[in-house]
Amino acid sequence: MNNTQLKCLSVFALFAIIGFGPVSPGCLIGMYVVSMRPRWFLQVADKLYSNRSAPNLIESNNMRIKAFIGLLILFVIDIAPVPVTPVIAFIIIISRPQWFYRVIIGVYNDRP
Repeated sequence: MNNTQLKCLSVFALFAIIGFGPVSPGCLIGMYVVSMRPRWFLQVADKLYSNRSAPNLIESNNMRIKAFIGLLILFVIDIAPVPVTPVIAFIIIISRPQWFYRVIIGVYNDRP
């Protein structure tokens, strides 16, 4: 487990505690990332996947729309008393699936 994974797990542990309410901070930040594509998130993802090979590039407009809709659905589901998003984030951070890195690259594909 690398240092970036530990930091991300710490942040989402905090989100899990804060998330016991009507607002999911993880989903809100995720929707911001998909909409605004800040450079810091791409840097975190590159560090998180530092020992992984880069996937093929995919169509970014469709990927951004699908990612935003997925996060919006998670945001609605997270209104329930049990936060779902941090649990999913823990699994992604620990296992670092290649499909998630493809989603990130797809979201940032056409960014100047």
